[in-house]
Amino acid sequence: MNGIAWGWRILSRIVALGWALTLPAVAADAGRTVHGSSDAYAEAGIALAWGVRRGADEATTRVTLRIVADPARYPRVEAAGRDPFTQAERVLLAPTATRGLADLAIPRAHFADFPRTELRFHGTGGAAVVVYFLGVPDTTPEFASDAALDRYLDERIARARSAAGGKP
Repeated sequence: MNGIAWGWRILSRIVALGWALTLPAVAADAGRTVHGSSDAYAEAGIALAWGVRRGADEATTRVTLRIVADPARYPRVEAAGRDPFTQAERVLLAPTATRGLADLAIPRAHFADFPRTELRFHGTGGAAVVVYFLGVPDTTPEFASDAALDRYLDERIARARSAAGGKP
């Protein structure tokens, strides 16, 4: 393959990647899509925090995503991993009734195949809020024990809520 053909092939893949990453998530209900870019996110009724629990090896290392939602405002929540190139999707949390707090423990290797994580909060008025992340946020800390991870997630949720102007 000559240099010009190779350059066009690379350029076309870059353009396709740009489109795949900027297209909004398709939610079952009309609503809005928000890009989460840090290891925590909070707005009225929703708070999220990320942490990594190191295992003995990469296969046993888990990424934990703590989800806190106000059931009166968002009665259902679901989560999925998505491949932005093929749009293939893997369910991480089937649509379920919100019970306030849920932890998703996801193998770190999952993010190689499904780097986009979508959290879909279905509101009482029918509108959905989709909070998505591209990969595990760079600011996500790693912990050697479950207790340290749990403490951190609680503290990070509290700080995110405070920065958002109150608790969800």
